[in-house]
Amino acid sequence: MERNKKRDQYKHLISFFSAVILLGMLTSQFAGIWYNDYLDVLALPFYRRGHWAVIGIYAVVTFLFFRVYNAFRVGYLQKTDALISQVLAVCCSNAVTYLQLSVILRAFADPAPLIRLTSQEFVIVVCWTFLAQKIYFFLYPPRKLIIVYNTPSAAALVMKMSYRVDKYMICESVSAKTDYKIMTEKIMKYDGVIICDLPEALRNELVKFCFAEKLRAYIVPEISDIIIRGADDLRLFDTPLLLCRNYGLTVEQKFLKRLFDLLFCVIALIPALPVMGICALAVKLCDGGKIFYQQKRLTENGREFMLYKFRSMIPDAEQHGAQLAEENDTRITPVGRILRKFRLDELPQLFNILRGDMSVVGPRPERPELCTEYEKQFPEFRFRLRVKAGLTGYAQVTGVYDTAPHDKLKMDLMYIENYSLLKDIQIILMTIKIMLFPTQKTNEELFSEHQKKE
Repeated sequence: MERNKKRDQYKHLISFFSAVILLGMLTSQFAGIWYNDYLDVLALPFYRRGHWAVIGIYAVVTFLFFRVYNAFRVGYLQKTDALISQVLAVCCSNAVTYLQLSVILRAFADPAPLIRLTSQEFVIVVCWTFLAQKIYFFLYPPRKLIIVYNTPSAAALVMKMSYRVDKYMICESVSAKTDYKIMTEKIMKYDGVIICDLPEALRNELVKFCFAEKLRAYIVPEISDIIIRGADDLRLFDTPLLLCRNYGLTVEQKFLKRLFDLLFCVIALIPALPVMGICALAVKLCDGGKIFYQQKRLTENGREFMLYKFRSMIPDAEQHGAQLAEENDTRITPVGRILRKFRLDELPQLFNILRGDMSVVGPRPERPELCTEYEKQFPEFRFRLRVKAGLTGYAQVTGVYDTAPHDKLKMDLMYIENYSLLKDIQIILMTIKIMLFPTQKTNEELFSEHQKKE
């Protein structure tokens, strides 16, 4: 056990060197095509430092896209997901590099060398992903964990974590009603403990115990924990104070967010309009019904607005009242199924953003009647209305199809309490990944796949 703790100290170092080696290989490939294919067509010759600057910029751009997609985090993502993230990061960085080269060359650059570069980098990332994952999991086998629970909701968490048996092995569970001494003795036998929905006093004791023993603690956060995570430190006194402002975004953040929304929509509508035309035609030809579907939703401060989508269900799908769509809902049309899979039914909401009803990133807008029902179960659900509703959101790029409303609420609050413009850009890029590779599955499907592998 002690040896595992010492080995953990080098995990970030291994990840760092892994990232450096991969970035070095990709950058050297670009340097090759720069010197061999683009150098001779420069309108004005560069000196040596100019070449280094171009290659350095490529390394920085590639690094940023890899960071956005978590593509450097060996062992964090599953093999397939890591591969998709790396391939997408390579495509994005090379697309930006093509624009950069066109500016440098003062004409549209020949894309052939960059296409060749991209294919070579695909081979590199595939080989590197398999090799790095094997090395990582050889050095860091799955952690043996114990879960301390108080409510039946712990079973759902165990099911989710069991899907990643490459990282976690939940070997034992212990009730919160167990004697504290017996509980801590059991915890000491494992690499870490999962603390799930415990009474406040017991949870605090276990957190301090894990800190003292240098044990990993995986804590299911309460709503209050998420609010505190967004607090500011006050250094006015010799007593630590945390300030929770509790009013959502500042005026400056709202202004920048609105400016970004308008800029994004103007740029996004250029490629989106032809796609929207094709979608509209497909919906009309499918059953001859209405092209658009509109519905009352809630946005900032509980204000109602009409949300627009391409119709993906049969006409009068909700004639018997509001009903959430299910995975294999018979009301969804064949065209609607395709639109939903690639999130194309949401494109008309770009006009909602232009009108100011929505933002590009934020909690997804809910219907008033559903919000009322959710608030009966957990009154904190209204907290997500501190910001405008979004076309996409943190919960959408992190969760799966059947993520529970309470868990989505927690993810929405994590976004609100830790808002930044860079976080918005990252969520948008992650949304593009989900649109291009729509692999989201239900928790039940994930667990079923895990059982088959077992």
